[in-house]
Amino acid sequence: MLLPFDDTKKSEANHQDKIVLAGDIGATKTNLELIKWGKNNLVVLHKAKYSSRDYKNIIQLTGEFLKGLPLPDVICFGVAGPVLTGHAKLSNIDWEIDGKEISNHFGIKNIHLINDLEATAYGLAVLTEKDITVIHKGNDPASGNAAVIAPGTGLGEAGLYWDGNIYHPFATEGGHSDFAPRNDFDFELYNSLQKRFGHISWERLVCGPGIVNIYQFLRDEKKRDEPGWLQEKFINADAASVISQYTEESGICKETMGLFIRYLAYESANLVLKLKATGGLFIGGGIAPHIIPLFQNNIFYSSFCQSGRLNYLLEKTPVKIILNTKTALLGSAWYACNN
Repeated sequence: MLLPFDDTKKSEANHQDKIVLAGDIGATKTNLELIKWGKNNLVVLHKAKYSSRDYKNIIQLTGEFLKGLPLPDVICFGVAGPVLTGHAKLSNIDWEIDGKEISNHFGIKNIHLINDLEATAYGLAVLTEKDITVIHKGNDPASGNAAVIAPGTGLGEAGLYWDGNIYHPFATEGGHSDFAPRNDFDFELYNSLQKRFGHISWERLVCGPGIVNIYQFLRDEKKRDEPGWLQEKFINADAASVISQYTEESGICKETMGLFIRYLAYESANLVLKLKATGGLFIGGGIAPHIIPLFQNNIFYSSFCQSGRLNYLLEKTPVKIILNTKTALLGSAWYACNN
């Protein structure tokens, strides 16, 4: 494992094989896996990926997944939103998920709902060095609290408290905290977005839709050139993905992604400082693994270390990108088997 976690709470019964339904529930997609989890191994019995918006709710989606399959002993869903007393309201899709409702519908007693970034943090318990790439080595060995930040459909953040022996993940909603402009350009961008959205959080800039927001500001208000061939690429395609793919061919795409990386670095530094996360910053989500070269040209690290008197703390902090796209799913399964 990348970080030490506590699995000593497992009773003898928990050491026996159990069937786990693990889920990574997001606004764009939902990944489910039915897993047979034993003492020393896990076997995936069935897995599927769904477009979340094709379903009215998680019960309908889960019911379709479980058709013809054995009912699990325990369900754990990592969900893209805050979880309060077993109930979650997702941030970027009109879904509410309730643990008791799931339990009553499927007749399964053990239901766990955790935040998807908390699930990603737990997923570090089963990852290895091959599942990450290092952007900045920092102190070796590193110690202290750790943090996870994950730009995807939205911006998720989580912390891991270090008690001196093991890590304890916890959820945050830091991605919805206020964006902080640092220069005249940032203020122009802020004012433009404020007219559209009112409150401007980091999530308005550091996620897939945030990439599009930056691009549109450059095109429409800063009058950057949008070539005809690029306009054609946007037809029936994910705009953020197109923008990130053509940074070498298009000036506006290169500028957009440079700003995206800079804002990600600023908020990453904020998260590290607030949590004193000298044990490491892990960058997850669906965007970062596809744009690793953009992290290696010094835009990220030079922007990350822009906190004045506390730069020395950021310099000590390892920065790593999570490559394994199943981390939240694995974390949900790990949590189910250890709680």
